[in-house]
Amino acid sequence: MSYLRFDKTLMTNLEESLQREILRTNKAGAYHCTTIVDCNTRKYHGLLVIPVPNLDDENHVLLSSLDETVIQHGAEFNLGLHKYRGGHFSPNGHKYIREFDCEHIPATTYRVGGVILRKEKIFVHHENRILIRYRLVEAHSPTTLRFRPFLAFRSVREYTHENPQASRDYQPVENGIKTCMYPGYPELYMQLNKKCEFHFQPDWYRGIEYSKEQERGYDFNEDLYVPGYFEVDIKKGECIVFSAGISEVSPRRLKQTFETEVAARTPRDSFYHCLKNSAHQFHNLQDDEHYLLAGYPWFKCRARDLFVSLPGLTLAVDEPEMFDSVMGTAEKALRQFMEGKPLTYKIHEMEHPDVLLWAVWALQQYAKEISREQCRRKYEALLLDILEYIRAGNHPNLFPHANGLLYANGKEKAITWMNATVDGRPVTPRSGYIVEFNALWYNALRFVADLVREGDNAALAAPLDAQAELTGRSFVEVFRNESGYLLDYVDGNMMDWSVRPNMIFAVALDYSPLDKAQKKQVLDVVTRELLTPKGIRSLSPKSGGYNPNYEGPPMRRDYAYHQGTAWPWLMGFYFEAYLRIYRTSGLSFVQRELIGLEDELTLHCVSSLPEMFDGNPPYKGRGAISFAMNVAEVLRILKLLAKYI
Repeated sequence: MSYLRFDKTLMTNLEESLQREILRTNKAGAYHCTTIVDCNTRKYHGLLVIPVPNLDDENHVLLSSLDETVIQHGAEFNLGLHKYRGGHFSPNGHKYIREFDCEHIPATTYRVGGVILRKEKIFVHHENRILIRYRLVEAHSPTTLRFRPFLAFRSVREYTHENPQASRDYQPVENGIKTCMYPGYPELYMQLNKKCEFHFQPDWYRGIEYSKEQERGYDFNEDLYVPGYFEVDIKKGECIVFSAGISEVSPRRLKQTFETEVAARTPRDSFYHCLKNSAHQFHNLQDDEHYLLAGYPWFKCRARDLFVSLPGLTLAVDEPEMFDSVMGTAEKALRQFMEGKPLTYKIHEMEHPDVLLWAVWALQQYAKEISREQCRRKYEALLLDILEYIRAGNHPNLFPHANGLLYANGKEKAITWMNATVDGRPVTPRSGYIVEFNALWYNALRFVADLVREGDNAALAAPLDAQAELTGRSFVEVFRNESGYLLDYVDGNMMDWSVRPNMIFAVALDYSPLDKAQKKQVLDVVTRELLTPKGIRSLSPKSGGYNPNYEGPPMRRDYAYHQGTAWPWLMGFYFEAYLRIYRTSGLSFVQRELIGLEDELTLHCVSSLPEMFDGNPPYKGRGAISFAMNVAEVLRILKLLAKYI
């Protein structure tokens, strides 16, 4: 039985099926995303969504959807599904679905009378092209397939509406057409592997609604342009491949291309394989530079997310060459930043004060997983330069104080991972001595001191050790409170006593200023007040301002973003901390807790993890449908568990 299979009962229940989405990417910025019944519910959904660099830095939906119609004896059975104004669904093609299976590639099986049709989709790696293969499994009489493409040609941030500026021009190409609705866009080539007829029948389909955008308090309707339709005869046992891309292909090669791409895929037949496939989707190769996207469908490459995600998305799936490739791009961006040069790489938020500290942590994981010698050979210079940059006070918002701690100003601008803002001001204005910044700082000093001690720069270890001693003493004095947990931040007389998850890093990191008893006290508080089956809460229910449900319009969601929502990526550090305290006796607990996350692989973006969950039962998944840090940290913990077993 397939690990990711949905039967007729679920598929025909739109309350269930419309909540489940699928995502496929080409590892170069383009993607395909929709629901498992092929009904788009977001403005970000589409069959072919690609970057158009000459227009802007956003992705653009070229081909929104493709409606298929089965024709026998003049009777037409439309397999498409759209939601129109007033909650009206048409043409209700989901009622013909018998099964959806995406263990290997997304595959939908339809039954229309005596016709059984199987549809499979695949996104070609490193090419802006989606292929859809149709196999007529069963038919007792001559059968024709009709394909009606719905075009958008607009940014994922916008909508298209009926307008006279949209071009209706098209040109025939081999077994298909090419068309472009607006200047500046590439031409869209739609071709089949078999000779077909294209019927020019231009029209606008008006009032299509996107329910997820409506839920999130945004505009939610648009019009889509249909230039006409393709018709092709198909025989029992025959396969027909439809291609949509921004360049012409040889139709004769489509079947082989499809087979080649399928052979390169890893089946999603286990928790690990699902997450490994999901990990690959965040890779983004652009102009010989290698990035990691923070999530889908709307995130770009963000510096903090990149470094937190990097070990899990590469080392945890035994792909160290991918780590080196991404770090090669990241190091160039880091050096541009530290040298005060204009940033020319597509890594956003490099100026956030903890980014350099997370970069050191990522390299520390490389040293642990690959070798300390190799880390020293490749990255020692970068590590030393980062520490010297911070110690010299060169960072514009990370100030080393005489007590050995790092100070950052976060009153006016959100500077930590808790970065929600309303009217330009941080919802959680964490400022001053911030607990995870200083836990990471102590860890970085100790790690680099130990690393250089083993090489040619051993003399540099002593001043780093001395700095760490001072930092460690001050950390305990400043952050540890009488209740045994750690203050979230301290700024002069302002001490934040809120119980937040950021203190867990002081337990999870390899080097900690806390002793074992102090670590256990912190872990116990996090376990008691923040642990949920889906992640670690961003705020305790006992703390003021607890707001666990991330729902409603934008401002309401912003106020809830880090005020009680549960984040799976924090579980990675929590489990690491738990195993540090309990060792092998903690294995069964960690394994049981991971079951709650495995269950989510069939509920949101199939085979991936969403950005966050509500902090209270039933812990509904929210935000971005696939989030890099969550996938990465669960993979890292699975790798860690394997070392204990």
